[in-house]
Amino acid sequence: MKRTIATLAAATLAAGALTLPAHADRFDPTPGAPGLNDPLFPDLGNGGYDVRHYDVSFDFTPVTYDFAAKVAITATALQDLSSFNLDTDGHLIDEVTVDGRPAAWALSPGRTGQELTVTPAEPLRNHRPFTAEVRLHGNGKAPRGGLTGWRFGPDGGFAAAVQASRADTFFPVNDHPSDKATWTFSVKVPEGYVATANGELTAKDGDVWRFEEREPMASELLGLAVVKGTYLYGTGPHALPLRHVVPQGQEEKYGPIAAETAGQIEWAEARFGRFPFSTYGVHIYPGYTDALENQTLSLFGTGWFTRPTYSNTMIHELVHQWFGDSVTPATWQDAWLNEGPAVYYAAVWAEEKGGEKLADRMRTVYGKLDAVRAKDGPPGKPKGLGGYNIYDGGALVLYALQKEIGERDFDRVMRRWVQRNKDGNASTEDFITHAVKTTHRPDLDAFLRGWLYGETNPPLEIS
Repeated sequence: MKRTIATLAAATLAAGALTLPAHADRFDPTPGAPGLNDPLFPDLGNGGYDVRHYDVSFDFTPVTYDFAAKVAITATALQDLSSFNLDTDGHLIDEVTVDGRPAAWALSPGRTGQELTVTPAEPLRNHRPFTAEVRLHGNGKAPRGGLTGWRFGPDGGFAAAVQASRADTFFPVNDHPSDKATWTFSVKVPEGYVATANGELTAKDGDVWRFEEREPMASELLGLAVVKGTYLYGTGPHALPLRHVVPQGQEEKYGPIAAETAGQIEWAEARFGRFPFSTYGVHIYPGYTDALENQTLSLFGTGWFTRPTYSNTMIHELVHQWFGDSVTPATWQDAWLNEGPAVYYAAVWAEEKGGEKLADRMRTVYGKLDAVRAKDGPPGKPKGLGGYNIYDGGALVLYALQKEIGERDFDRVMRRWVQRNKDGNASTEDFITHAVKTTHRPDLDAFLRGWLYGETNPPLEIS
């Protein structure tokens, strides 16, 4: 049969009877969109291409905060491109090339920073891979159009804290969580300082530190830093390599705290399965005041460790490695999928360690959330980031789900969620579908929609 079809096709072609559609070879390049229409940040990210890998070289001078950088981007065109954009903010662009050829470029104001528009010497074809390289320089303390991701310490160094839209203050990037990529970092630092970045430290050649993040990562999880610090090493479950960075000269104070990470990972793995990355650690830095789940290297200000409950915060950022880092929200309006699990499981941990009971905390949240829904939106459709509705409200959604389906099915829903979506992106709608399919309970669709999108809290008995 196959030979007959092939013979007929050849004969038809030979007779000239078969013609290709007029549009088959059409090449119609147009500009890529300068934003992805994210519900909360419409101008973040850029359309027309998909980044596969970033190769970042970063040469930083402490105290003066001057830097020179190069970012080489490997990407695939998603349309015929006459030009495309990158998000940037506060840099001096020196040169741009595409596929090794000089490209024209222009800077324009954006809502959260600046837009770098790149026009290749030749338009790019749909589905074809291409490379773009941007050379730049600047200063960490230079004015920015949007919020900065630089955090400065007393050591003259810095740490990156870029969530949600601040990676562009370090170098041009497609700055939206939906475009995850692998990363390579080469960071040059002077004597007396150490570099950090996401992934594994694979080489140190003189004053250049090289890191490889082989698992896909969103730009908002950037963990770049140059500090006066000390690397401490350990081993987690199933020989997972651990590496931590603590303030220089304070190893005895922070070493035992960093060492707690191995047991915390074991606790989390019992709930979610194997740790999703090839390494993990904590970076404790006096130039930062908050805590952030930078992929493979969570960042903490030193102030957290003056509190007896500091391990609750460590668990919160660790849980993010599964919920938010490995499984990343499709849009920023899906951020409860990051923060809800982190708050929920940190509360579970706190109760196990003799702290506040989970039920008591959820009772408090239940009493406050209706007013928050009215002001800031429900957990699944917030009007902005960082609100009580996303954090505690997201945890309450999970608590209600656990009460509805029971502990065993709840554990299956959460464990399978991170396993099935590992290294990818997922939305609130995906979670609803997942919960229904995992439990074989169609009624959970309406149940979760009420909790996630409703104007008021559904009924809930908390005991």
